[in-house]
Amino acid sequence: MITQSSIDQIFETARVEEVIGEFVQLKKSGSNFKGLSPFSEEKTPSFMVSPVKQIWKDFSSGKGGNVVSFLMEQEHYTYPEALRWLANKYNIQIEETQLDDQQKHAMDERESMYVVSEYASKYFHDILLNNEQGKAIGLSYFKERGYREDTIKKFQLGYALDQWEAFTKTALSKQYDLKYLEKTGLTIVKETKQFDRFKGRVIFPIHSMSGRVLGFGGRILNTNAKAAKYLNSPTSEIYDKSKILYGIYYAKQTIAKENNCYLVEGYTDVITLHQSGILNVVASSGTALTPMQIRLIKRLTPNITVLFDGDAAGLRASMRGIDLILEQGMNVKVLTFPDGDDPDSFAKKVSSEELATYLKEKPKDFIKFKISVLLEEAQEDPVKKADLVRDIIHSISVIPDRIQREIYVKECANLMDVSEEVLFSNLAQQIARGNQDKGRKTQQQTQQFEVVKTQQQTLPKINQLEKYEREIIKILLLYGNKKANFIDWIEEKDSYGKLKLTKETYENNVAQEIYLNLQEDEIAFTNPLFQKIYNTIIQQFNQKQEIDVQQLSQHEDTSLSSITSDILMEEEKYTLSDWERKNIFVKPKETHIPKLVTDVVLNLRRVLIVQKINEITAAFKENQQEKEKLEEIMNYTKLRKLLFEKLHRVV
Repeated sequence: MITQSSIDQIFETARVEEVIGEFVQLKKSGSNFKGLSPFSEEKTPSFMVSPVKQIWKDFSSGKGGNVVSFLMEQEHYTYPEALRWLANKYNIQIEETQLDDQQKHAMDERESMYVVSEYASKYFHDILLNNEQGKAIGLSYFKERGYREDTIKKFQLGYALDQWEAFTKTALSKQYDLKYLEKTGLTIVKETKQFDRFKGRVIFPIHSMSGRVLGFGGRILNTNAKAAKYLNSPTSEIYDKSKILYGIYYAKQTIAKENNCYLVEGYTDVITLHQSGILNVVASSGTALTPMQIRLIKRLTPNITVLFDGDAAGLRASMRGIDLILEQGMNVKVLTFPDGDDPDSFAKKVSSEELATYLKEKPKDFIKFKISVLLEEAQEDPVKKADLVRDIIHSISVIPDRIQREIYVKECANLMDVSEEVLFSNLAQQIARGNQDKGRKTQQQTQQFEVVKTQQQTLPKINQLEKYEREIIKILLLYGNKKANFIDWIEEKDSYGKLKLTKETYENNVAQEIYLNLQEDEIAFTNPLFQKIYNTIIQQFNQKQEIDVQQLSQHEDTSLSSITSDILMEEEKYTLSDWERKNIFVKPKETHIPKLVTDVVLNLRRVLIVQKINEITAAFKENQQEKEKLEEIMNYTKLRKLLFEKLHRVV
């Protein structure tokens, strides 16, 4: 268990904008940063980070919190793991107390799979560097490919011994559970037998964006025709190859910095380019490119350069992935290598400077590239040329931005010597056809919705008490430490004996004013979480005469820190729309704090009184002989009337 002093040091040192910036491309927006949500698919930024408050909020998914909660959401870390990740990032030596047996036993299956995968990565790497067979076969292979020792260590490359149970037996002897060895796919279990999945292969560990080992890729080195050349970990709770890109952990910072990502096909392409100084490169790990992989890049940059092998035969098949990238609204460029080279072989032929220059100067716009490749296939055949035009227009039709589509159509008309009118007509047809397909899906979804709708026609009622309880917490968090001039309403009788209200002004601290009002009526919150936050705030204020909002947003109870951050970031939402740039100015709430406080307290009392009247009325209807109940109803009704007068409402 991590000590509180270490936790405090981590929170003091870690910067939420730096950490989130490794996963999301952030742009300055006033005093905050904004970017695309990492938790949902969107085209307009709704994700906001506040460096001043050290919190974040995703308005699309509703999630929010501090730097630790972000890692817990993004990487599925436990609270202690997120702290350890931050400690490692900022070189903080953490102190830990010994875990008891119950805490050790509480580790969930997912975490156990991560632990097993991390151990396997270290085991394979150690075999490669220190075992005689590992050095003779695995290390020799990597050195023959031209990899330096620092590169091998950086990517944690490894080797699995060419023995049926070498890894499994060692892992079991280290007390790792066979259940998790099988779940991660490291060990294959068949009845009473068990054997290593990656036997006799060089190993490429596959990391998450934060550096956790998710799975492995293994390349066989012997010439066994029955065995697949490359083998990946099977899909598991922690690994899905359609959702991860090889090298993203090592490339993410440079991708964001350079505002461009190079996409290649294989592990070795990534490693060789890294060794040559090209760090913003990732691979689709031998699988067809997926929308989820593209969105992973889009979090860091809207620009992608696809590096194709020089082999023209595979170009057409590879180009299918471009339409997927365009569909996600990204800017695509394409680059091929001469003489049949791939990124790996070309990088080994030229110097690092020549490679950097080639990658900078040679990329083509996807339209020019696609036309050049397909025209070569069509040659002078008019039918094939017509098919080529339709193929290119289809690619243009999936681009979400209308202006971009128009520019590409005009460029295509010039290059293909086809009239713009014909191309725009074909574009309209393809878009309409695409919309029809989407319409069928939407209609099916609507029909499903209608069925649900007829079953549930009443909307859930808003919990008025929780609404005002939340508003009280919000006022305390935002303005609790401020002083303001409040109005006290004094009940007096006029010359005719009629009750009237007169006001008296006095200065008080916002937190003190709320506390005294709620204490006077002995009001307790109905929402346990709001009550917990309220108790923590009042305890802070009574002890220090000040509310420490940061302590609340960094609280180890993630439900408490999450709601705190959520409330604090509510006021920042309008900045996402750049209202000021549109000459729409929001009046700051600080100008009417006393009214906010008075209204929320009076409204809370009003709802409680109405609730009480309803309860007494129900009891009175059951037993109409109780006159005391009737008098109680009348008294509460008078009190309700006074509250409405204070709120300037009509009963």
